[in-house]
Amino acid sequence: MVVDDQVMVRAGLAAIVGSQPDLEVVGEAGDGAAAVELAGTLQPDVILMDIRMPGVDGLTATARLTSGPNPPRVLVLTTFHHDAYVFQALRAGASGFLLKDSEPAELVAAVRTVAAGDAMLSPAVTRSLIDAFASGAVSAAPETDPRIDALTPRERDVLIAIARGLSNAEIGAQLGITTGTVKVHVNALLGKIGVRDRVQATIVAYDTGLVSPGPRHPGGAAGV
Repeated sequence: MVVDDQVMVRAGLAAIVGSQPDLEVVGEAGDGAAAVELAGTLQPDVILMDIRMPGVDGLTATARLTSGPNPPRVLVLTTFHHDAYVFQALRAGASGFLLKDSEPAELVAAVRTVAAGDAMLSPAVTRSLIDAFASGAVSAAPETDPRIDALTPRERDVLIAIARGLSNAEIGAQLGITTGTVKVHVNALLGKIGVRDRVQATIVAYDTGLVSPGPRHPGGAAGV
């Protein structure tokens, strides 16, 4: 489903996505309130969500959409590459963040990525997220958190590695375990801390103080 208050933008996004044989646009909405109502009827797998719209904005709509059972994946689109929008969208439950000036191929790839249950961030957004914690622009709460307490020592290690931007293969090499075992730990820890993907897990790791801002992994994950 495509949500944007500009008719021409909606039409363009719908045309790009709908041109793919494995993707179907099931509906369009011009504001957040209409998006929430329409999504309840259409049950889309992925929603392309603009942030700045009159009435109910995209951030509020995203929070409402992702708070219910079997929520859709929300891919936030905006012309504004601003840290505040990134953090608010991710905290609201978005599975990805993409600038509107991205190439059509990037948009289609992002839709497929979030539809598959993964999260999508550009390298610049990933760097921005970590840098904001490092600069203090986004505060972290170091006190004990029950979500972290529920993790096994190995799951904590894997979560720390995820927050540092390592891929499953890199985590396996660092911890001396197979990639398959890493995937098992990732799925387990996501369930325990109550998030759907690695981006949300990274936010939890920083918010709870499990990870302190420091040097980034040089290959910091882009599509995590």
